[in-house]
Amino acid sequence: MALEVIVSYDGTTHDDDALMLGRMLAAAGASLSLAYVRHAREYSATREEIAQHDADRRLAQGAIWLGDESVPRHVVVNPSTSAGLASLAASQGAGLIVFGSDYRTTPGHVQPGGSAQGLLENGSVAVAVAAAGLRVDAAATIRTISVAGDADGAAAQTAAAFASPLGAEVLEGRRDADLIVVDSRASAPAGRIGLDGTARGHLDSARGSVLVLPRDRPLSP
Repeated sequence: MALEVIVSYDGTTHDDDALMLGRMLAAAGASLSLAYVRHAREYSATREEIAQHDADRRLAQGAIWLGDESVPRHVVVNPSTSAGLASLAASQGAGLIVFGSDYRTTPGHVQPGGSAQGLLENGSVAVAVAAAGLRVDAAATIRTISVAGDADGAAAQTAAAFASPLGAEVLEGRRDADLIVVDSRASAPAGRIGLDGTARGHLDSARGSVLVLPRDRPLSP
């Protein structure tokens, strides 16, 4: 079965970067869906209808941006965006959630926003963060994939699995690759994300999009 990838999308420009990264991953065979998290239901039926319409409109905008208006879309109601997306991923069997960088991020760099950070702290689903400004290149593809982790670890296995269908080159230790795949630390619980100083250093210095894996949980498109 194809890897199920959820793109977190709220209609803002930095989430267009997430759409672009989702499209690039889908080129390897992954299956995309879009999700928007509302933090509460409204107190009246009329206001609730308006809020739901706004959420649906935002996701429809994302589908149009992707050029695929049939892409599955999910509106989740949860006080926490991180928790809402994690719950959705579990119910949908998704292995990866894609975010845009924080809106203040310098183009070409990566900075997880609060929702992504919530899942990067002991989360059980892989998290990808798109490089800021990725959206401006309509022809962007994954040509190079870098591995930050053990030679036989989950990051290396994931890089190889994506490189084959994409025709991408796998590199070691490069921080300017189109996609940088990062292993969790060896002491993290199996199936959970745990970042050590080295992994956080890769996030801080990355010049490409980053994909962080739970320990011992490689992905394949």
